[in-house]
Amino acid sequence: MAIYLDNAATTFPKPPAVWQAMEQFMKNIGASAGRGGYRRALAAEEIVFQCRRLLGKLFNINDATRIIFTANATEAINLVLKGWLNPGDHVITTAMEHNAVWRCLKTLEKERGISITAVPCREDGELLMPELDAAFREETRLLACTHASNVTGTVMPVEAITAAAHRHGVPVLLDAAQTAGVYPLDVRELDIDFLAFTGHKGLLGPMGTGGLYIRPGFDLRPLKEGGTGSVSRLEYMPENLPDRFEAGTLNVVGIAGLKAAVEYILNQGISRIRSHEEVLTARMLTGLEEIPAVTVYGPRETAHKVGVVSFNLKELAPEEVAYALDEGHEIMVRVGLHCAPLAHKTIGTLERGTVRASVSYFNTAEEIDAFLTAVKEIVELTGWL
Repeated sequence: MAIYLDNAATTFPKPPAVWQAMEQFMKNIGASAGRGGYRRALAAEEIVFQCRRLLGKLFNINDATRIIFTANATEAINLVLKGWLNPGDHVITTAMEHNAVWRCLKTLEKERGISITAVPCREDGELLMPELDAAFREETRLLACTHASNVTGTVMPVEAITAAAHRHGVPVLLDAAQTAGVYPLDVRELDIDFLAFTGHKGLLGPMGTGGLYIRPGFDLRPLKEGGTGSVSRLEYMPENLPDRFEAGTLNVVGIAGLKAAVEYILNQGISRIRSHEEVLTARMLTGLEEIPAVTVYGPRETAHKVGVVSFNLKELAPEEVAYALDEGHEIMVRVGLHCAPLAHKTIGTLERGTVRASVSYFNTAEEIDAFLTAVKEIVELTGWL
């Protein structure tokens, strides 16, 4: 039986209700949301409204109109960085960022003349808070950071980060690509200004879905302009949310799937999902550390990480390990730099990359044990045991 351990890239399988909701929409509704007064158009609009409402419930957002639908977390991050930053602005980020943040910042550095400080982290990915406190300047306009690393799984101390930023009057953009749906995420408790999330990872939804929460009091330039189905006589984008940032036809079939996924998560409960992933992650970490020739990266305490484990086997290339796992054992993992070269530079694997195994709510202890047995067999074949 095939074992899927690449859930940090996209979760699989999805709850059956997800693809059933998408099929139901395509078969029986199929209309655009906000583009008509007939029953099917109104049904599509209701799906979008309910998905926003459920996301608001999941993230403790009072006003769901402040949740903007995007194609993914990357679009949400681009919306904030390009809609908020101006020439001469300074941005603080971390040495564990995904390219969704880093490449956008580097482009703005080149095109708008912004400046960037990437706060260093320890080898396990933990942020060095004294360096963060020292990074603020008079021209600092934003702090952008990941909630959890997609390389080491390290969870950042968001409450301490937002407290530090807000002492300096600086808003915070949190990239929740690896935590939304699998880790407690309360925007009011964490004091978050901008929350970017994707639908196809921990939220268990389809690809092509995601969103951005914008805290009241913040105004961004739209990333794109076009039709909204509302106040069409205006020559510019309307001011009201979410229309201001949702130009063009929404991916309603994807949002129908995302709605079903969020319903599933709320019914299961974040604490239950988190607990299951912690148990599996601890089992994987313990098992890998008992195998000679294995180097594991990132924190060992599951309370400080999500279900992402990066490792290497002595001199064996990560690609060879992944090939052996797939061909010999039907186990799917990810290798390389995982679109996060800063993180790999931090942990010392920039030239080599790592093997990354990442769990989901649908993985089992038996699958983790099979994965560990397979890794051990690979090590035995090399003669390192």
